[in-house]
Amino acid sequence: MTVLSTNRMPAIAGGEARFPEGLPLARPILHDLPALERRLADILASGMLTNGRTVRELEERVAERLGVAHAVAVASCTTGLALTLQALDANGPVVMPSFTFAASAHAVVWAGGTPVFADITLDTLCLDPAAASALVEGASAMTATHLYGTPCRTESLAAVAESAGIPLVYDAAHALGSARAGTPVGGFGAAEVFSLSPTKVVVAGEGGLVTTRHADLAAAIRLGRDYGNPGDYDCRFPGLNARMSELHAAVALHSLDRLDVNLAQRNGHAERFWSALAGLPGLRRPKVDDGDLSTFKDLTIVVDQHEFGLSAAELAAALRVDGIDTRRYYHPPIHLQHAYRMLPARELPITEAISQQVLSVPLWSDMTDEQMLEVADAIVRIHAHRARVRTELEKYQPAAMGPGRR
Repeated sequence: MTVLSTNRMPAIAGGEARFPEGLPLARPILHDLPALERRLADILASGMLTNGRTVRELEERVAERLGVAHAVAVASCTTGLALTLQALDANGPVVMPSFTFAASAHAVVWAGGTPVFADITLDTLCLDPAAASALVEGASAMTATHLYGTPCRTESLAAVAESAGIPLVYDAAHALGSARAGTPVGGFGAAEVFSLSPTKVVVAGEGGLVTTRHADLAAAIRLGRDYGNPGDYDCRFPGLNARMSELHAAVALHSLDRLDVNLAQRNGHAERFWSALAGLPGLRRPKVDDGDLSTFKDLTIVVDQHEFGLSAAELAAALRVDGIDTRRYYHPPIHLQHAYRMLPARELPITEAISQQVLSVPLWSDMTDEQMLEVADAIVRIHAHRARVRTELEKYQPAAMGPGRR
């Protein structure tokens, strides 16, 4: 299929909506449901719904795939981050990006730390090592996010953390399946923390995984996910109820079986999408370094309003009329959110500029080529008729986009 003629009007300008029933941003799909149902039935029949063999199987399979010594299943990525930072005594300033999901900062606060926000690189949109380096003096830890599944520049960030003598933890919520220069994400820094929520490439319903090469850190997180109780009810520290259930682990294992297929499909969709937009001014993709592999958890566009003729917010509104769901990942950035306005003001010029320009469009592993190219074609048509679109937008009051999931 090729992109359709730009003479066709976008829906907001009177054309026919591409997806009148709606095209969601993400859609988790589990294959071979009878096999999953049998596994779930076995768990229910066993009477062991937590702390059982299914969680251990998931941990072992993930550790083997990522080439790390330890994987610890937890209730969510957020709890995994909080427990990891607690175990690392990150109860002082923690250098981190503001351009990420708010839970990255929430975990710092819950662990007793204080976020110190640093700027991002203009090309990858991940934490800028140089910006972080200027802030690490006196810090207790540093965190970085593999944003949209794009691996951070781990070598440079490791050098910053090592020079400051502080642990580096990666929020790898988007990145189960990503690789940096051929090395799977999972073994970088002191620990990496993944999400298995419904918008991810591997899903459990809800859940997370902490991977690390350090036995003592893994042991502390295992203890922390069960209230800090080693079994004698004499809790060693204030932990959390952050256990992953056997049922969630079963769904995760079932989903994990298709990870390589899903990665290939998502990367293929991303390439088709950008090929269809080739030559369109004012749009660019976050850079994935040569030799790296992204999960493309999100398919994100950076929109230059001057060159494209519409802002990211205007493009989102026009796509909504075509039935295409979008998200502004991440607008506003964390340092401008109400929850963190009590912190000292910081100048983060790249973060603030990029947060105005990003727009994530639908991508899921089982999308068809036709659906992916229809999204691209909708953008082409909106751009071709941008003057009319701007006029029509003044008549529309699209419902505010909900916060969604990360």
